[in-house]
Amino acid sequence: MLAAYNTALIGVADGTVDEVADRIVEPGFDRGTDGFLVLAGDGLPVGYGTTFGRGDREVVGIQVWSQQAAVADWLFEQTMHRAREMGRERGHAEITVDTEVYRADESLRTLLSDHDFTASTTYQRMRIDHTGPIATPEAPAGVVVRRGAFDDATRWTAHQIIIECLRGQVGFVARPHDEWIEALDGTSTFDWSLITLLEIDGRAVAIRLCSEEYVETEKCGHIGMLGVFEEFRGRGLATFLLRDAFARDAAAGLAGTNLNVDTNNPTQALRLYQAVGMNPTLISDGWRRVLPVI
Repeated sequence: MLAAYNTALIGVADGTVDEVADRIVEPGFDRGTDGFLVLAGDGLPVGYGTTFGRGDREVVGIQVWSQQAAVADWLFEQTMHRAREMGRERGHAEITVDTEVYRADESLRTLLSDHDFTASTTYQRMRIDHTGPIATPEAPAGVVVRRGAFDDATRWTAHQIIIECLRGQVGFVARPHDEWIEALDGTSTFDWSLITLLEIDGRAVAIRLCSEEYVETEKCGHIGMLGVFEEFRGRGLATFLLRDAFARDAAAGLAGTNLNVDTNNPTQALRLYQAVGMNPTLISDGWRRVLPVI
């Protein structure tokens, strides 16, 4: 059902069964209360919705999928009701509800607009194609490359860099460390070898977190997160991490490398990705509403 929905909008399934399975066992998601599956009379699915609380549930994400307007309306009401419950359970007077919608999904955009959601940012999926071997880049002078996060100390460091680099960006809520570990351990397309840290003078200052999320569907490597501490930007660290990922994906026989970027990112990451040859392949928008719950 999800594959058919996405294909009708953007021409590809944009997901796998394993990804759906990963989401419903993610820490913080209660399958008994936070997911809604609608079946037709013949038993086939015609709609699916989820509500996912972040942090202390002051920010809640919802998603709705259905090609039938009446089903989409019902799922929207259920996910919003559950979002209110989450906020009420934590004693909040109001919460922020976020969702991400393909730019091509006019019906869902209209539904959100009719319920006082406003567009908060725009995301682009960007990709670079690999048509042959790519030379592995030299690390910038004074930089030590650490591949893999196999011990507790390295994982703690990696998580702290991610939190610091994403702080203040739309929709980001830092997860407790144990929950972050559990979420990655439970992701079928992730392995701890896919984290790379850069160190300067013995201090980790940059991170790249990759996954195999798009290997099955697009034969493409994926950069899930790329971050550099603010005081170390402008030294070529992010460019090195990008080109290094391209070289490794090409060596693995993959057709390309992709990533998702918030175009309102204060680091001007979009400009960097364009500079290394990446191009947009898909556009979606973040929508947001502040919702009273009491």
